[in-house]
Amino acid sequence: MVDFVLTPEQEQLRKTAHEFAEKVIRPRSAHHDETGEFPTEIIKKAWEIGLVNTHIPQEFGGLGLPVFDEALIEEEMGWGCTGISTAITANTLAQAPLIVGGGTELKKKYLEPFQERSMMCSYAVTEPTAGSDVASLKSTARKVGNDYVLNGQKAWITGAGKADWFFVLAYTDKAAGHKGMSAFIVESKSPGITIGKKEQNMGQRASDTRGITFEDVKVPAENLVGGEGQGFRLAMAAFDHTRPLVAAGAVGLSRAAMEHAIEYAKTRKTFGVPIAEHQAISFMVADMATEIEGARLLTWRAAWEIDQGRRNTKFAAFAKRFAADTAMKVATDAVQVFGGNGFNREYPVEKLMRDAKIFQIYEGTSQIQRLIIARELFVR
Repeated sequence: MVDFVLTPEQEQLRKTAHEFAEKVIRPRSAHHDETGEFPTEIIKKAWEIGLVNTHIPQEFGGLGLPVFDEALIEEEMGWGCTGISTAITANTLAQAPLIVGGGTELKKKYLEPFQERSMMCSYAVTEPTAGSDVASLKSTARKVGNDYVLNGQKAWITGAGKADWFFVLAYTDKAAGHKGMSAFIVESKSPGITIGKKEQNMGQRASDTRGITFEDVKVPAENLVGGEGQGFRLAMAAFDHTRPLVAAGAVGLSRAAMEHAIEYAKTRKTFGVPIAEHQAISFMVADMATEIEGARLLTWRAAWEIDQGRRNTKFAAFAKRFAADTAMKVATDAVQVFGGNGFNREYPVEKLMRDAKIFQIYEGTSQIQRLIIARELFVR
């Protein structure tokens, strides 16, 4: 039987996340957007009440929450501010491949400390000339004695300036193509690492996005994740866990934009009546609500599938594509409902529109999601 009713525990989890978003995130959202300041104190508060690193297995000190439960948290965080929520949950993507493919000792060494203090890690895969086309990356790791020597450049790395360690993908055998890629845990204080300047992005400005340069960085052989040649598989497997969460954040942003549009439409008058009474506006909001509901259901399905131990690649792509495109459409339409005011920074929807765009780009563009979906339909 299909049941869309949340358990009491899930309702409480969602309530806790919503209250945090409402009382802690939203009051600081405009400040962090304007200044680009990293929300260190907010992240620490989220960590203190157990809203960070929730997916770390219990055997390594974490809560070991299912992806579905994490999605409930992420929607509320996204409702609060996706710039801050992205900064808060940046750990998830970097930790996922380690959880999926790392050995017990490596997990113990690099996951357990997250329960002891508020700390960060980053997923360092994208390069200046290799975004969606991961096979085009140029970073290399050469085995020398008991170490690997890492060289290369990474770009657009979320949380790079705050990370304690990086999940890094590099070629150990270029001739083998993507099967020659290997993954490593690289400590951020290692000699030879240069962290670039913080990028001044259009939206989600609270998130710390930077480039990283690795010059003859020595990485202990025991920091290899899953064996040589397993890097690409692990890097891609991480997305099956995290794309439902990105989709959930997009749903949260969409919900916030719609709520602002509804409140504004009930008070703004034209031709003697609130604009909510004009069919052109009411139909626009009705479409928002319908698409948000659809995006949430796709997100829940993608999360539920992987929690059942099943491959969810197609469903994760469904959710990421639809929720990302919905966030952009709903935020843009919310600006339209506000009219000229929506184009002004004094009103909340212009920020939501700027924040929404990146959902169609990071963790696989909407076009890449369509490519994945097509391959799932035609090849498998």
